Amino acid sequence: MRFVFLRKFYEMSSEGKLSTTRVLMAALVCAVFFASGFYLGEKGKGTTVPVGIAHTQNSAGNMASSSAPRPVLGTCVDNKGAEVPCLLDRNNVAAVRPDDVADFDQFWKAWNIINEKYVPTKNAGVSNQQKVWGAISGLASSLGDPYTYFLPPQEKTLFEQDVQGNFGGVGMQVGMKDGVVTVIAPLKGSPAERAGIKAGDKVLKIDDATTTDMTIDKALYLIRGEIGKSVHLTLFRAGAKELIEVNVVRDVIQVPTIDTKTKDGVFIISLYGFPATGAELFRQSLREFTQSGTKKLILDLRGNPGGYLEVAVDMASWFLPPGKLVVREEEKGGGGQVFRSKGYNVFGDNFKMVILVDGGSASAAEILAGALSENGVATLVGTQTFGKGSVQELVPITEDTSLKVTIARWITPNGTNLSAGGIMPDVKVEITKEQVEKGEDPQLDKAIEIVKGL
Repeated sequence: MRFVFLRKFYEMSSEGKLSTTRVLMAALVCAVFFASGFYLGEKGKGTTVPVGIAHTQNSAGNMASSSAPRPVLGTCVDNKGAEVPCLLDRNNVAAVRPDDVADFDQFWKAWNIINEKYVPTKNAGVSNQQKVWGAISGLASSLGDPYTYFLPPQEKTLFEQDVQGNFGGVGMQVGMKDGVVTVIAPLKGSPAERAGIKAGDKVLKIDDATTTDMTIDKALYLIRGEIGKSVHLTLFRAGAKELIEVNVVRDVIQVPTIDTKTKDGVFIISLYGFPATGAELFRQSLREFTQSGTKKLILDLRGNPGGYLEVAVDMASWFLPPGKLVVREEEKGGGGQVFRSKGYNVFGDNFKMVILVDGGSASAAEILAGALSENGVATLVGTQTFGKGSVQELVPITEDTSLKVTIARWITPNGTNLSAGGIMPDVKVEITKEQVEKGEDPQLDKAIEIVKGL
């Protein structure tokens, strides 16, 4: 109520509706309300005030802004030998007011109870700053979005190392599904694929670390490491009688992009990702298609974890007239960009297409499949896609911390929210472990049957 009152007072005074005397009186009342909001209740010797948050308490019991200098974080070494910022007490954490009114009294009450009563058992006590970071992490996790999370100093450093790409890996894409770190797809020819890891496997442990409540960035950091050394993964696979334990040796990962072949008079393009070079490579594969003498095309997006949105839009443009909707980014408040076909449309109606998808088809792969399917260009065959259709932004909170927050979701031409469960194929075809081991591919066989019958 105090925030609403203050805002209303400002609107009225700025319109000149209050006399000078009334403005001064109202300002005094506002000051009283505002000051009273900082009192947190008394117990024992008086009001308990958190130290090192946004304010401190002087000897007279009044609230005053803290002017303590901001300390520099030292450098520590974690259990993998990486240099990361040490966890130290820090001041001047800025308070952020939400759009609507929230009762923060309960937060401060809980804070005070912990400070007064909590006795560490197994773990050492934590600093006030660590409690603030934990509170922000809880705030982000309350959204229920696995791609929105807080990065305290150590996590932020790991994220930056990941972006720089100075690592050896096992060659698999992971994401969050139902709150569990899940394999989207192993890359073709990668250590992960050779170790038998499959799309849909749930990663329960990485070496000795359980993945419960672990962020994607932290999971990736633990999986990656020194080239030539192995990482032990504990996996849950649907249908398996017991957990799968596997050691995977890290290596330099070469990400494949595209393969082409002809089978039974059908031209097949297998696309493994959407890298920056993907648009040009796809154009070259389409030239091969036009020279193949067939008008039957299968685009295999199984196990494709995605990549650049712009590349997916460019690929869709080869099959769509100009201006056709490819995907829409829906931001808060209903705004956002709309991505339309560039209108290359070199094939017109003079070809037939089937797209193969599965649980490893994610992100840009889902965008391309959804655009061509819902615009009537292609038939989808396989199983339900992964369901990763959102855009994240890394927002600095302080020099040492950041918030990775989802700022938009991807919506297909027919209005499907990709993050709400992915895309269901037009023709569902399962594939079993036994069929894979025998070299059989019923999904591809069905796709060939369908495209030849169109």
